[in-house]
Amino acid sequence: MNHLPTPENPLRIGTRASPLAMAQAHMAAAALIASHGIDLAALEIVPMTATGDRIQDRALAEVGGKSLWTRELDAALDAGAIDIAVHSLKDVETIRDLRFVLGAMLERADPRDRLVVREGIDAAKIADLPPGARLGTSSPRRAAQVKRIRADLETVLLRGNVATRLAKLAAGEADATLLAAAGLDRLGMHDVGSVQAAGLLPAASQGAIGIECRSDDRATLALLAAVDHVPTHLAVAAERAFLAALGGDCRSPVAAHAHWQDDGALRLDAEIFSDDGADHAAGHVLIDHPDAASTLAHDLLSEAPDTVRRLFAA
Repeated sequence: MNHLPTPENPLRIGTRASPLAMAQAHMAAAALIASHGIDLAALEIVPMTATGDRIQDRALAEVGGKSLWTRELDAALDAGAIDIAVHSLKDVETIRDLRFVLGAMLERADPRDRLVVREGIDAAKIADLPPGARLGTSSPRRAAQVKRIRADLETVLLRGNVATRLAKLAAGEADATLLAAAGLDRLGMHDVGSVQAAGLLPAASQGAIGIECRSDDRATLALLAAVDHVPTHLAVAAERAFLAALGGDCRSPVAAHAHWQDDGALRLDAEIFSDDGADHAAGHVLIDHPDAASTLAHDLLSEAPDTVRRLFAA
């Protein structure tokens, strides 16, 4: 593609078909239109159902991990059926196929979690939940963090898109759940749940939207460069470098968040946990050299007890 896309030769935007993924694909399209003045008719959104969306009754770790969210999009991108793929970066494997490259990240939204409770429960934070309450989640990070705050709480598997999880909550399958604030906001659910400001460091990449293309597609890479939010890209890259150095996978309870300080420095905060949250190691580092994130990962692993260290392959 040696020129801007046209209605006759549109840029095909691949996305999962879930409502949140579709909203994020439309955000990517809007960013491209704003940056390049592209005609809306020159952008074609191509939704597809990911394997991870089809499997709702088991944890990802049991059935293939994060690749279940990217497999179909990767195949379409590799085959030339789409030109770019829009992802929730939290759901994308840390180590990616070299055929693809993250050409852009949109500006990050609120990376925090919100606590959502079923009708009849009055709780704005985890500490307020009734004794022995059931908190539904499929995230090892959230499960470990919740158990660390309240060892009496029971964590139960709760999977599905946002609407599905809220419906399961309303049906009484759990008393509470944690959902990403960014996802709720992108769906217009600004008043759903209460933000958890303390005790719940986010997952790496939470709140970030990534746009991938083929590594050898220079024209599309040039298009994406104009919508790349560099501060977000640098922060999320630090978080993903930390994960890569840990050797963790979707079974590993890990939290990492890089943020820009008032003095212009990029600080990475991170925690790794045992499955039950009873043990953990936490630390932070300024991202002031290329190996800073991996150094933090190795430091946390070296000081972590075996109950934590055995969950990581580094």
